[in-house]
Amino acid sequence: MVSPVAKQTCAISAVLINMLAQGMMLSYPSSLLPGIRAADSDIKVDLNTASWLGSVVGLAAIPGFLISSILMDWRGRKMAHAIIIIPGILGWLLIYLGASVTSLIIGRLFTGFTGGASVCLGAVVIGEYSSPKNRGTYLNLKTASVCFGGMMIHILGNFYHWRTVALLSLFPYIISLVIIFTWPESPAWLVSRKQFEKSKNAFYWLRGRSEEAEKELYELIKAQKDKPADINNSSFNEKVVQFLKKFTRKDFVKPVVIIMFSGLLLETCGRHILPAYALQIIVEVTRDNSQSFYYTLALDIIITISAIFFSVLVKICKRRTLLFVSGFSALFILFSVCTYLYLVSKAIISNNYTWIPISLFVLYFILANLGCTPIPLALLGEVLPLAHRGSGSAVAGLTMSLTFVVVLQITPYLLQSVKVYGTFTAFGSAMGLSLVALYFILPETKDRTLQEIEDYFNYGRFRNEEKLSNNEEDEKMKMII
Repeated sequence: MVSPVAKQTCAISAVLINMLAQGMMLSYPSSLLPGIRAADSDIKVDLNTASWLGSVVGLAAIPGFLISSILMDWRGRKMAHAIIIIPGILGWLLIYLGASVTSLIIGRLFTGFTGGASVCLGAVVIGEYSSPKNRGTYLNLKTASVCFGGMMIHILGNFYHWRTVALLSLFPYIISLVIIFTWPESPAWLVSRKQFEKSKNAFYWLRGRSEEAEKELYELIKAQKDKPADINNSSFNEKVVQFLKKFTRKDFVKPVVIIMFSGLLLETCGRHILPAYALQIIVEVTRDNSQSFYYTLALDIIITISAIFFSVLVKICKRRTLLFVSGFSALFILFSVCTYLYLVSKAIISNNYTWIPISLFVLYFILANLGCTPIPLALLGEVLPLAHRGSGSAVAGLTMSLTFVVVLQITPYLLQSVKVYGTFTAFGSAMGLSLVALYFILPETKDRTLQEIEDYFNYGRFRNEEKLSNNEEDEKMKMII
């Protein structure tokens, strides 16, 4: 008999493979841009066009977030996840076959759409399909998958033409799509549609019938039983009014604000800057183009291993402890390496010790990948209440996409004008602001059920689980589940 953990892992592997594909998409400029800017390239681009090829995926992520949030509420998590993968497949084909900058941009738009659509949707799927004890590990393996995808692109880009790399990037999406069709529908989505019998069957398939699972199912159904079904035949104007009213509800506003600061932290800690501009950054720091690939590969390996290590560590330590200890430590290291590079640029100290900034950057990205990168992505699957997961994902996705676009759009100009030390000083300042804000507003979510977290945002505290200590309460539970 297949264990619930094995079933959860099999289902969630589709999300993790999809996130691996996202890492490949984000890091692809490190293969594409040097290739098309080479003297013998059949497609010519200037700096401005190159920056857009790197950052345009952020613009495409905006409709990706919005459409996936609609699909996840309308068609369910399973069908939504299958649908959003299709544009990614088409995008890589366009890039592989593209004969002009227009084709490349359209291809990047399609892959960016899938990448953006899968961020919140993948987190929601993991949150709803996994048990509280395993949820943190699965959510943080998303980050490890993205890191591994970036490393794969850097390796493939060193040995193959950028068109071949685009073709190879198709396969994770295809594998993910096949696995998705083996899923049951999300128990939480079925409950929101008042399909209690189907929800129970899906829940038991994923989670088994342990006492903890029974209690969680009871709390989930009890919380939704008296609410109206999440099916709405209202007019467009009425839906807009209902959406705007959400901004007056604390169980919507608080999680969205947390995700907004988390998104700012994610982008400014360098999570997407390094994969896209790794070679350029390494060359400037080491002043040696011949060894840049090996430095980049070593950094990729270390970052990926640290992300995997965090996925284990998160089962032991509290989320807040990991985030703030690693975050503020990473910030100190970042400002230290920026100071060192500034002093080198002014010839105050020698530039012969390139191992110093490289070592500091390695330490920084290890620390950043222990908290600043994985926890913001994990929060997408934890803090949004069931009634707001679609609309909340849309708002969160919009703000995160805009932040992503701005960061990747200005990065090449910052690297050219204020160099690596100035670029990371600016981003580090925004990173520090995000950490301070989250220190005051982020609750501890470790080992909490999604219903308990939802109750926190409604009541301002975690309520104790009900103790079903008498026969009357036992009978109520049996009637519900």
